[in-house]
Amino acid sequence: MIPAKGYAAQNPQSDLAPWDFEVREVGHHDVQIRIMYCGVCHTDLHQIRNDWYPGIFPMVPGHEIIGEVISVGDHVKKFSPGDWAGVGTMVDSCGHCHECGHGHEQLCTDGTVWTYNSMGKDGLPTYGGYSNVIVVNEHFALQVSKTLDPRGVGPLLCAGITTYSPLRRFRVGEGHKLAVLGLGGLGHMAVKFGLAFGARVTVLSNSPAKREDAYQLGAHDFIDMSDAAQAESVKGTFDFIIDCVSAKHDLNLYLGLLATNGVHICVGIPSEPFELSAFSLLSGNKSVAGSGSGGIQETQEMLDFCAEHDITADVELIDIKDVNAAFERMVRGDVRYRFVIDLNTL
Repeated sequence: MIPAKGYAAQNPQSDLAPWDFEVREVGHHDVQIRIMYCGVCHTDLHQIRNDWYPGIFPMVPGHEIIGEVISVGDHVKKFSPGDWAGVGTMVDSCGHCHECGHGHEQLCTDGTVWTYNSMGKDGLPTYGGYSNVIVVNEHFALQVSKTLDPRGVGPLLCAGITTYSPLRRFRVGEGHKLAVLGLGGLGHMAVKFGLAFGARVTVLSNSPAKREDAYQLGAHDFIDMSDAAQAESVKGTFDFIIDCVSAKHDLNLYLGLLATNGVHICVGIPSEPFELSAFSLLSGNKSVAGSGSGGIQETQEMLDFCAEHDITADVELIDIKDVNAAFERMVRGDVRYRFVIDLNTL
């Protein structure tokens, strides 16, 4: 076993604190990555707090990982020592079910192995990127261009692919009017991708203070949804809304902003179920869709697209000792737009 160190929650009531642990030895098809940076996702806080389901403790969170390959197995073909590599939300799957065969490892019917808070095929718990090292099968490691600023690459592996995937699936592009609901970690990436794909992008927010931020990101328009007149002015307007909000909100209100045959795409995860009126759907042949993370092939496609178009996340770099304070700020929405841990501070 390889010694490792990181920050872990010992139980759902505890803050993250230093913890020493071990990761597996490098197998024939594995790469060992020295972690340089790891993004802080709201999912990390949900997981350590058992908000969704009972966790595996001690828990080392983090699934927006960027680092340097320092060792490879003797059968590895994709990587050499010195390469940059990324690890996103998952580290294994069965590899033979229908979903895996079609590049959707995140939907593996035999059980996806997540980057942390999951049980590996070897029967050992997985530990994430709030640490100095990770060992992963090369199929689940992603190639990262050294032309990109590594500090802004990690969040692409969650916030990036979570917005890129549905925009690609629905072929959002030139001639489309796209609304981005919520301007946070996910929302700011949705703005960047929507613009890169050629859509006309409008930011919808209940925070008028975000107007300037939206325009700085390149959005064409901003609508303050707390202003009834502004909200009324865009009724029946948008071909697509990508909903990045994780707090409770009225889906019916936003369906009213869609044009005929419009699609409302949910990528945020509120803790409470939506209340949806059938009339909101029937009036205009509208649809509600959901989308989670993408598969490995699509995530690599996204990273290559970002390298070609010089797209990274806008981040605030933090020392790992400040991660608990960062969680508190993240809950308040006090970050533009993603905290990233500098693992050199570990």
